[in-house]
This record gives sequence, structure tokens and C-alpha cells, in this order.
Amino acid sequence: MSDALDQIKKDIAENDVVLFMKGTPMAPMCGFSAAVVQVLTHLGVKYKGINVLADPDVRQGIKDFSNWPTIPQLYVKGEFVGGCDIVREMAEAGELQTLFKEKDVATA
Repeated sequence: MSDALDQIKKDIAENDVVLFMKGTPMAPMCGFSAAVVQVLTHLGVKYKGINVLADPDVRQGIKDFSNWPTIPQLYVKGEFVGGCDIVREMAEAGELQTLFKEKDVATA
């Protein structure tokens, strides 16, 4: 499990925007992951998608790391933002766009 946690920390540290999700950005495997992919794609944000279904240790590890029970999980510049509902609500309110601007993350 520590290897998975090390990989999680590395991915979050090395990428401005990371989405831990079920499936891949091109082929989400659940509706919640698909919804977050849709929001990020709509905003034109470059991000790294990590398929938690590919590794059970990463799937459990990210939940332990964030102390958040569900997938997907979005991280921006090392900071946990939230899951599907939070991301969707923030995008609708314009807060997600503001967060990306404040964190100096390029959007379309």
C-alpha cells in the first residue's frame, strides 16, 4: 500500500490537475467520473486522469489519502477539491474557474 501512496503523492505533486477516476478520460467507467471529465473538458483544462480500477491499492489508497470515501477525486495544485457533486456545483457557480485562475492553471 505504501507504494500506491507514494505514487499518489508523486502524481499529485507532478501534475497541476489530477483526476482519480473510474476508467480513463477517453472512456469513463461510471457516470460520476464522466461528469467530472465533461466539466474539465468543457473548461479546456489539461489534467492527468488516473484509473483507480487498474490498481486496487490506488483505489483504496486515494480514499485513505484524502479521507474522502468516493471516486472521482479532483486535485488542483496539490489541493483536494472534491468529488463529482462538488466539482459540478463549483463549475456551475463559477468557483471552479476562479480556483483554476487563482492557482494559475490554464483553461480554454
